[in-house]
Amino acid sequence: MVLTTASVPDQDKVAYWNDAVSRSLVPMAVTPRGDGPFDGRIATDRLGYLQVATVEADAKRVSRTPELIARSSEALVAVGVQISGTATFVQDGRRAEVGEGDLVVYDTNRPYSFDYPQRFATHVFQLPRRTLGVPDGDIRQVTGHAIGTGDGFGAMLLPFLAALASSPAGGYPPTVADRLAGNVVELFATLIAERAHPGGTDTDAPSHLVTRVRDHINRNLADPDLSPERIARAQRISVRYLHRLFEGEGTTVGQLIRQRRLEECGRELARRGTTAPTVSAVAQRWGFVSPAHFSRSFRAAYGVSPREWRNLRVPPPEQGPAHRTSLSLQPLSAGGPG
Repeated sequence: MVLTTASVPDQDKVAYWNDAVSRSLVPMAVTPRGDGPFDGRIATDRLGYLQVATVEADAKRVSRTPELIARSSEALVAVGVQISGTATFVQDGRRAEVGEGDLVVYDTNRPYSFDYPQRFATHVFQLPRRTLGVPDGDIRQVTGHAIGTGDGFGAMLLPFLAALASSPAGGYPPTVADRLAGNVVELFATLIAERAHPGGTDTDAPSHLVTRVRDHINRNLADPDLSPERIARAQRISVRYLHRLFEGEGTTVGQLIRQRRLEECGRELARRGTTAPTVSAVAQRWGFVSPAHFSRSFRAAYGVSPREWRNLRVPPPEQGPAHRTSLSLQPLSAGGPG
């Protein structure tokens, strides 16, 4: 999806840009700098549960206030890559001067601001906070800092992110897109752990293991035999320790498997092509053995049947087949694995 002010009358450009930023990223207040006409462009795409955006615009200030945070339903973590221009970034009481090639990590569930004194371009990668599997304290230590990419881990990460942002995510099959998204999550978790614990202490191990478990689940959702026992065996840990790892995650391993399967089923049912898949085919593809059990689980989680969900989530006609619609799957309840 591409949103641009090019064809918008000058007197409406700022209001249009405010709405475009809020719809494409998260709700933010945008204040242009300078008296001339404002120009901006946002291109967004999705890679599994990872959103990728490229923003090009004239000088401006953007801020995420507590009032705007209250309008968002899901906590996200973002990584920004400064392509051109500079920015002053503030979050958690810290101020960072961001130059070309620098990375910044920020939590959209806490106030922050970016001040761009001149025209700029940036890549923004947003993902659900829950997918990272790192302690909130580690994220707080990393925000409000500019991370250089001249050497170390940042030097390896920058070209990968630049290539990912420039390639059309719609060209990947869903299973490949999910695997790539899982790899990006692992890289971001490693970046945060490296910055939060420069000495590489043992306290990093549990968060990295949670990330690996989440990635294993995402890569094996289609396996109907996926279970805590099999996951523990693959990670060479005990089932008891696996459950202990998730005690602070707000979910259990079984609930996570079920939730991720339902999310993928919901996304697939919402896609429309020349032939729409049957509900039973989608359920089987994502690891549900019994279509009846899948339908009951789906209704219990989202309040509608799979068929009703598909009818409600048909993309508008102007969206092409490569566009991926972002669905907000908010479970009503949690249960055991599907």
